[in-house]
Amino acid sequence: MNIVARQTAVLAMFDSAVNMTEYNPAMEHYETAPEDRIPFHQKLIYGSGAFVNNLLAAGIGSMVIVLNIGLGMNPALVGLLGALPRLVDAFTDPLMGFISDKTRSRWGRRRPYIFVGAIASGVIFALLWQLPSGQSESFYFWFFLGGSLLFFLAYTIFATPWVALGYELTPDYHERTRLMGTQFFIGSFAYIVSSWFLYVMQNGIYLGDLQLWQPDNIVDGAAGLAIMIGAFVVAIGILPAVLLRERQTAASIARDAQDESGRSISENAMDFFRGFSLTLRSKPFLKLCIATFFVFNGFMLVSSLQNYTVIYYIFGGDTELATKYIGYEGTLRIVSSFAVIVFATWLSTRIGKRRAFFVTIGISMLGYSMKWFCYNPQYPWLMMLPAPFLSFGLGGLFTLVPSMIADVVDFDELQSHERREGMYGSIFWWVVKLGMALALALGGFLLNATGFDVALEGNQAVQTITQIRLFDAFLPVFFSGIAIWAIATFAITEEKAHEIRTQLEARRGTA
Repeated sequence: MNIVARQTAVLAMFDSAVNMTEYNPAMEHYETAPEDRIPFHQKLIYGSGAFVNNLLAAGIGSMVIVLNIGLGMNPALVGLLGALPRLVDAFTDPLMGFISDKTRSRWGRRRPYIFVGAIASGVIFALLWQLPSGQSESFYFWFFLGGSLLFFLAYTIFATPWVALGYELTPDYHERTRLMGTQFFIGSFAYIVSSWFLYVMQNGIYLGDLQLWQPDNIVDGAAGLAIMIGAFVVAIGILPAVLLRERQTAASIARDAQDESGRSISENAMDFFRGFSLTLRSKPFLKLCIATFFVFNGFMLVSSLQNYTVIYYIFGGDTELATKYIGYEGTLRIVSSFAVIVFATWLSTRIGKRRAFFVTIGISMLGYSMKWFCYNPQYPWLMMLPAPFLSFGLGGLFTLVPSMIADVVDFDELQSHERREGMYGSIFWWVVKLGMALALALGGFLLNATGFDVALEGNQAVQTITQIRLFDAFLPVFFSGIAIWAIATFAITEEKAHEIRTQLEARRGTA
């Protein structure tokens, strides 16, 4: 059996496992109707978009270290390069969501943008890392900033409609969780791949003892790797646009029948700001955004600082050996997340999405705390022990929260009489990207605050290493605690979601 067949078999087992929902007398459960189920092959196709989405996000997050290690750029400037484009996203993401919600075409509301965005983001990502040699720090800063702005614009055109498409593929409470679990399951393979990016940029690609590609240095390694990633993104990212069809509800058909061609620019602008304001006033949605921001921000902050902990604390500046262990740890963590996704999906059908969130995030907090004891220069393999526990963070977050957002979209329609998947999805994922940006920026400034100096290599001060380790292990614990506090009062239970759907369908039937 080849690799593709094995992965397909594993995903089929996952889909079967999470559909086996037993009745719990303590909770009100509703069986998923056959017409509400998403065919397995369509879940796979939607999941291919998750792989591309995560590959691009992980790629630009993990490869940016090249600017510091390879080109000597100040870590604070590297952090700004991660943060500034996300400030632009504060406007472009909701705008793209609004445009997608309002688009009327023969190909649907989402699919045209997914197709164009996949091609544009793949091409621009490949070009972004073709950094000319022998230039000043200022040149690299502005070159990378300009390219990043273009890349994130293309990325928004792809990702925002793709996310919105997932919210509308099924109206069922549990099938939404199964879809989000499946897509995150597939998307997690991107993190397995990206955990080896630093090693590939430094050492090239090997097939056994056969060397397939050897870069001259880490900067050339980033340039070559970016071309491979860009080509893959174009080839795979267009699949949801080509092979999926958008679900048409009575409400959307009624909206499509309306002639909006005569609307003026000012009317559209007012409509945009009204929808944006309504979205931000949704208390259930804001709670999900706060929780996501802090959990993901904590993870990204660790992903920035953890490499320095491993390289300069565990391995005393031995980059080649450290990157190999980073690859092992990342692979173990992501492989573990596959089991976490199945567990979180299963658990949510027993105790509800909110309580399942508490369990998964709580376990991840234990994992982060373990890093203080398990990251040990004398026993480097101990760094593998926290990895399975850490996987509960993102595994629980991106299985449960997107499904909860789909429930919020129904709640919003009940109040506003509008379907605004694009607006909700864009603001939610902007929060994710904002968390990534702030983590990169904060990571750079925190690194400077510790007194880290790349020129010292493995001879960093003891106080510097201690501060890096403290930030690495315990900041995510604090952030995750805030996330649990935010979700504590999320009120859309399975029974409440069923009541909302019943009212919506009754209203649509009389429209």
